[in-house]
Amino acid sequence: MKLYLDCAMGAAGDMLMAALYELLPDKGEFTERMDRLGLPGVSIEYSDSIKCGIKGTRISVKVGGVEETSDDVGEQFTTHSTHDHEHSHDHEHNHDHGHSHDHGHSHDHREQPTTHEDHDHSGSFSILNSQSSIHEDHGHDFADTLDFIYGLDLPEKVIEDAFCIYKLLGEAEAAVHGGSLDTVHLHEVGALDAIADIVGCSLLIHMLGVTEITASAVHVGSGSVRCEHGILPVPAPATAEILKGIPIYAGKIKGELCTPTGAALLKHFVSKFGDTAPMTVVKIGYGMGKKDFEAANCIRAFLCEEDAAYSENRDYVYEISCNLDDMTPEAIGAAFGILFENGALDVYVTPITMKKNRPAAMLSCICAAGDRDALARLMLLHTTTLGIRISMFSREILSRTVETVSTEYGEIKVKRAEGLGLVKYKPEYDDVLAAAYRHVVPFITVYEAALRATRP
Repeated sequence: MKLYLDCAMGAAGDMLMAALYELLPDKGEFTERMDRLGLPGVSIEYSDSIKCGIKGTRISVKVGGVEETSDDVGEQFTTHSTHDHEHSHDHEHNHDHGHSHDHGHSHDHREQPTTHEDHDHSGSFSILNSQSSIHEDHGHDFADTLDFIYGLDLPEKVIEDAFCIYKLLGEAEAAVHGGSLDTVHLHEVGALDAIADIVGCSLLIHMLGVTEITASAVHVGSGSVRCEHGILPVPAPATAEILKGIPIYAGKIKGELCTPTGAALLKHFVSKFGDTAPMTVVKIGYGMGKKDFEAANCIRAFLCEEDAAYSENRDYVYEISCNLDDMTPEAIGAAFGILFENGALDVYVTPITMKKNRPAAMLSCICAAGDRDALARLMLLHTTTLGIRISMFSREILSRTVETVSTEYGEIKVKRAEGLGLVKYKPEYDDVLAAAYRHVVPFITVYEAALRATRP
């Protein structure tokens, strides 16, 4: 099973947790496991919510009965709308903390970061803004927060994921504030509401057992957000720091759509952003935010099965092409070679006619998804074109192996391709040509000898 996340309205920890929660076949198991954690003063409420006519789940995490919020500047939302109907089917927990964190773990706390979280797209993002903090028994610094997490009754993999997510958040906060992990003083970072969101998402992904998570480009929102220390731009500085290397866009919605914790969860769990290979959708989860915008304020999680044909005999490739009417053949040949050297599966030139009846050439290359962006840049760099075209294609392919056969002209490598009920053999060109030169015989003679030695 695989997971695809639609981040058209950004991402926040509570929204992602709600979307994943909807995918579970046994929701009670998750709520019971979260209850058993005994997070001090924390209550988690699960309720039905409707946004723009779409029904989903809203999860509200409260510490001491309070859910943290902040104000977007020039707000385009309402927090109480006739279009957002919430019907609680709450599984709540609110426990006094009564267990020890001495489990024999030894940690270098200088390498263990923590986090902060905004809930439902509206949480404050500054370290100094939160009114919530770790229970007084655990202090307010980075090391104590990690001890607290390691003391929770969770699978080892969930704890490892939570650690990595907190590290991303801690490093982002340190970078934004010009400090280091040792100097990150925990107010919002490491707060119990953030722990609930991060641990909850990590536990849900563990319970769903997905093998790969991909996501769309991330809508971060636009405008500004008001915090205790003034008005800051969207995306928040820590969010922007975490989202380096991830495709994002602003859009027209005024407000903070992607929170630091949402960004860190995506960066840790998502293996690929942008286009995804076709998959068969099994179930869809809708995680709702607190605010209402003109678009449905939700994140969608698609639980998918990979197409069996895709995994066996079908894959997807990209074609990158451009039209050239002002380059010499030598220059086109140079670009041709550079594309091949940098991972193109195939490169070809097609004669065409362009405006004013000019003879021209269309340069094209076929590549895998992971090489698309790099090869697109190289085509722009090494040709005179001002724009390129990119298309995705599916293709039927045969699986390939290479074997060596003995002939009267020596050993020759032969490619064997099979699938879809077919088997094909093709002698390796370079081996055939070299043997033909050595024995002073025609190329086709060696080629046919290799085929006879290959076929039963």
